[in-house]
Order: sequence, then C-alpha cells, then structure tokens
Amino acid sequence: MGDIGAFMQGHSSRTQSEADYGKGVREVMTDFWREHSQEASLEEMMLDSNAQELTKHELPEILSYLPRFTAKLAATAKHVTAIDFMEKFINKNQETNGHIPNIDFRCEDVTKLRLENNSCDLVFSNWLMMYLEDEEVHSLINKELSWIREGGYLFARESCFGQSGNKKRSVNPTKYRDPSLYMAMFTMITIPTENEDEVFGFELVLSRSLTSYIKMKHNPNQVVWLLQKLRRKASTINNGYKTFQEFLDNQQYSLNGILRYEKIFGRTFVSTGGIDTTKDFVSRLDLQPGQVVLDIGCGIGGSAFYMVKEFGVKVVAIDLSANMINIGMDRAREMDINEDEVQFEIADATKREYEPNTFDVIYSRDTILHIPDKLALFKHDGDHSDQFKDYVKQRGYNLLSPARYGKGE
Repeated sequence: MGDIGAFMQGHSSRTQSEADYGKGVREVMTDFWREHSQEASLEEMMLDSNAQELTKHELPEILSYLPRFTAKLAATAKHVTAIDFMEKFINKNQETNGHIPNIDFRCEDVTKLRLENNSCDLVFSNWLMMYLEDEEVHSLINKELSWIREGGYLFARESCFGQSGNKKRSVNPTKYRDPSLYMAMFTMITIPTENEDEVFGFELVLSRSLTSYIKMKHNPNQVVWLLQKLRRKASTINNGYKTFQEFLDNQQYSLNGILRYEKIFGRTFVSTGGIDTTKDFVSRLDLQPGQVVLDIGCGIGGSAFYMVKEFGVKVVAIDLSANMINIGMDRAREMDINEDEVQFEIADATKREYEPNTFDVIYSRDTILHIPDKLALFKHDGDHSDQFKDYVKQRGYNLLSPARYGKGE
C-alpha cells in the first residue's frame, strides 16, 4: 500500500458552518454525538443494538471492495491517518489500535481538515457526508481530490433515503440523500492539472448497496462508492458531457430512453431480440444450479433474471448507467427476484476488480462496443492459474491477446 491512507470514520463532521448558520446548528450536531458516545461503544457508533453482528459481516465486505488493499490495512500501509470528530471515539480507537505504530490518531472537524496535496493513496470515509450540508460535501470532495495522488482512490459509504440503525434518537440531524446526488457531486467536481487542457476528476469504479445490510436487515439503502482520481480533457467530451457515465445517463440511456427500449424489446430487456436472443445465447453456456455469473452491461436485468429463474444460478449484474441499475432493481422486485439471486452494481468493467475464481461464467451482450478502451477490459496482469491453464488445455482453446486477435492470427 502507498504512503498515506486517510480514514475518516463517521462523526468527523458538522452540519452547517457557524459563520453561515449560527452556533445553534453546530451545537445540535455536537449534542447529538455527545448523547450517543457515552461509552464510545460500537453500538453507539453504529446507532444499532446489533452492531457486533453487523460488523462481522459488513467489515469483510467493505474491505473486499478496496483495490489492492489487504484486510489488515494498517499492517500494509506506510502510514494511516485516522480522524474522528468525537474525542471519545478517537480515544477508543487509539486504545484498541494504538499498538500499531504507523497510525496517526486525530480528533478533528473534517470541514477544517488540512492535508498535503497528493499525499494519500486512499481516502476512506464511513457515514460522514450524511452529517454535512450540501456545500460542505462539495468542499470536502474538492479537497479529497487534491489530497489523493493521481490514480488513487476515494471510498465512501453513506446511509441513503432513511436511517438504518435501530437506536432511538431524540433528534436526528442526519441528511439521508438520494445516492444519485452523491454520484453527481463525486463525478462533476474537477481540479486543475499542470496542463491547461487537462483536469483531474473522480471516475466511478463501483457503486452498490451493501449485501450484508440487505441480508440482515432487508435494507438496500447502505450504499458504497469506489472512485479513482484520473485525468480528463478540460474541454467537454462525450457530446458535451464530462464523463461517459454522465453521457449514458443523460443522453443515450436516459430514463425515458430506457423505457422506450424496453417497450420495443420486451419487459426487462433493452437489447435487440429480447428474451428470444437471450435464450439462444444462454443455451450455449451449460449453466448449472449454484454457479455464479458476472453479467457485464446487464441493462435492466432481463438476462440475469432469466438465468436465475431457469437455471438456478446467482448473478452479479453490473452496468455503468445508474439509470439502468435503478430500473433493474425495480424490475427485480416486480419479478420477485431477491438481492441474493441478483446483486446489482453501478460499475466500470474496465476498472472493477474481483478476487480470482469468483465467477463460473462471464456473460456480456451489446456492451463491449460501448467501451472505448477495450484493451483495459481484456488485459490480464500476471500469470493464469494452473486450474485455468488446465481448463484451456482440456477444451483445446487457443487464447490470443486482443492485438493478436485483431490481426487475424
């Protein structure tokens, strides 16, 4: 892991600046967390009486989404800065993890936090922005973009639409936003580079609901995002849109556009041939009950739903269009498909990472034509596993790189 990881765990926040809104608002937030930090317990921090059991499931899941970082983050990082707004929580953290020499524990207000530019490989925040006003979220994301090195990552987790914890609260100053609002702020904010014709911005790697909360609390509103700091042209691209995802959601795959496609190709389908073409393609896959399928460019879920119902597989369904995924989740409920059968993700297939041997089948239809950097999708870092080599030999396959395939070898 790189030089610095900055971890901002909940409560590192305030609601509104005192200058703009007066001391009263500041006191509301302080009083709220003072009330819920008497023992600095995990149950208080998560505002949930079942916090211990939830953590057993959500912690490994969250860590699995972080790129190239092991579960023991502090053991592999050169330096970790851990920040919290409430002194009792940071003291408890230091009591538990103070024996690890490379962690710097700070009790600070994140809206006033200052870090050196390009000093972090990963900024990790957990239940943070839901305690900030919109303008403060915007300011924080702008600063995080400056703190993170080029190619580094921002990970964020927030409660959306409503509260998840079951602990009673006399007041609740939390802002439960629509995930699309976070997505807009993450991807639209840019900062200058050393070149006049380029800017730095965040591009989405993945966004999804936490499976652990879906399974344990039937709650799909715990949402995580992983974004990468990358260069892009300062001039508008993709027909006037700053990112390809923005182009998809506002132009080619707007909500109305998706529904028109569905009207043409049949319920839950947005590709030519609808269910008939799906049956033809899937019949060639030799799917078996219990297998796990990755559906790249899943659209609104038609192929995934068919594979689940007809073959008893489980599907991870990813698409770069948030509109597609949102409609797909609605269609899944309509068809009585549960979240354990089809897991939806807003994700970039060229950046998303999965553990080796995660899937039995990878299925993609009418998707690769939309991906500008096809080499990034197909390239493989490192050697193939012995199991994969044996499989290729047994099947008599001749594997070629995209470049060699393009030359007709």
